[in-house]
Amino acid sequence: MRHAIPRTLETGLGPVELLDSGTGPALLALHGGMGGWDQGQILAQTLFGLRPPFRLLSPSRPGYLGTPLAGRVTPAMQADLFAASLDRLGVDKALVAAVSAGGPGAVAFAARHPDRCSGLILVSACTGGLAMPPGAARRLPFIRLATRIPPLAGLLSLLARANPTRAARRSILDEEVLHETLRHPEAGPLLVALQNSVASRLAARLPGTLNDVAQFGAMGPLPLSGLRVPVLAIHGTGDRVVPVSHLDRVEAEVAHAAILRIPRGEHVCLVTHLDAVRTAAARLAALAEA
Repeated sequence: MRHAIPRTLETGLGPVELLDSGTGPALLALHGGMGGWDQGQILAQTLFGLRPPFRLLSPSRPGYLGTPLAGRVTPAMQADLFAASLDRLGVDKALVAAVSAGGPGAVAFAARHPDRCSGLILVSACTGGLAMPPGAARRLPFIRLATRIPPLAGLLSLLARANPTRAARRSILDEEVLHETLRHPEAGPLLVALQNSVASRLAARLPGTLNDVAQFGAMGPLPLSGLRVPVLAIHGTGDRVVPVSHLDRVEAEVAHAAILRIPRGEHVCLVTHLDAVRTAAARLAALAEA
């Protein structure tokens, strides 16, 4: 999967850039903010190993990388686009995994197209109204500037690659957890790959990010109580990007949901607590396929 290349899929709801890789049951992997198909691939590898036993379908959500926003701005619209993508690929249903800002589209897909969703994994996911975190709000003007000055954007990418420990400190405050994660033979490379991805092609990731910010700021609680598919929600109690209250909402409204609450875990807890996350994900995948 390392050298996989996405393609543009023409659907009845417009084009979508999508990575279609591997064999087995379908896994629809939905990235977060400042993301794209490449981060959906990293999500799948984090949850299920470097060679996930799935046919991985990893789209760039509208406004990210090669998928134009084209008015497809709400989680419901994006959910319908994912369903149209499955139609175009001849896929009946998929296990859906989403991280962070991918959560609203994933929940909308499971609610609007329950017959197409075999299960739902939410990782550090937004499940209702969400204001932009203060740290991200402070960085946003600089990111906007970098998208207009290509050498500056290139410098940011170079710095992230040159000093992964420094880059990781923005996401992992605990020094012991930081160094343990970077030393881990799989978690370390996955974290570095995620950091390098976020720091590259900034201009192509910004429109979707700004749309997410606008949508989530005006959004009410998502329709969690109507979910009938198997659900796993993973969240750290120390998440500074998406507060743990978003997990609390899943736990309160989805009686059958499996919950992995990670004490002091931060927004990248899926990487810092890789073994626990993979164990929980494997259980949900087995339940979804049963």
